[in-house]
Amino acid sequence: IGENCFLADNAVVVGDVTMGNDCSIWFNAVLRGDVNTITIGNRVNIQDNSVIHTLYEKSVTEIGNDVSIGHNVVVHGAKIGDMALIGRPIKGRIVATRPGHTINNKFARLMRKEIKKNEVQAPIYDPNDTPIMDNIRIRELLPHRYPMQLVDKVIAMGATSIVGVKNITANEPFFTGHFPEEPVMPGVLQIEAMAQCGGLLVLNQVDEPERWSTYFMRIDDVKFRQKVVPGDTLLFRVELLHPVRHGVSTMKGYTFVGDRIVSEAQFTAQIVKNK
Repeated sequence: IGENCFLADNAVVVGDVTMGNDCSIWFNAVLRGDVNTITIGNRVNIQDNSVIHTLYEKSVTEIGNDVSIGHNVVVHGAKIGDMALIGRPIKGRIVATRPGHTINNKFARLMRKEIKKNEVQAPIYDPNDTPIMDNIRIRELLPHRYPMQLVDKVIAMGATSIVGVKNITANEPFFTGHFPEEPVMPGVLQIEAMAQCGGLLVLNQVDEPERWSTYFMRIDDVKFRQKVVPGDTLLFRVELLHPVRHGVSTMKGYTFVGDRIVSEAQFTAQIVKNK
């Protein structure tokens, strides 16, 4: 097994299996190399309930780099190239002149990037709906206070995701210096607001959440796409990338204004019990 791989607790890997770097094997997935070999490249994502198997004395199973295998897929004695996107049909024809592993890899990454960009949809927000958490409940769970409490309410929450709201007014204190003639919300505060939503999400999974706090450990892949100005309503959608382990959680967050992504980031946080 290569570096930086994730194997779900109930994933099964048996026999002669070789796995590259940055792979993810999700829940209930089964990799059976018991009768022949399975070779998996780098950055391969095998989703829940998928089965990868081989044929006895007939054929091995080979999966190239940057391959995504969708939910409930069975791969049995097959060879899958670098550009394969399984579980997501492509309506089109690819004509390649002098293809090779390197250029195939680059092309597959670009395709995945575009697909991922289109997968991200803004949450549906109706201001008339009763929030799951209001400002008072958020203050009970998070230690942040004005001017650093950056989530007004939570409108949706599941086992692995949360949606929060922040209304940006002209009276925000950071506009005094950023910038007086052209007020723009600092990007770092957008990331902080997403992290506060992520904190509420992971605290919702522990007993007595008022006795725990969350702290930043790492921030990656930060992108700012558009300015945030007075009058904007920010929607934060934060999702767990991996289950919480040993008090450490990795999350992906997006900030929306309307249907547009204005910022995004991946961050790692630690849950610590208050003394």
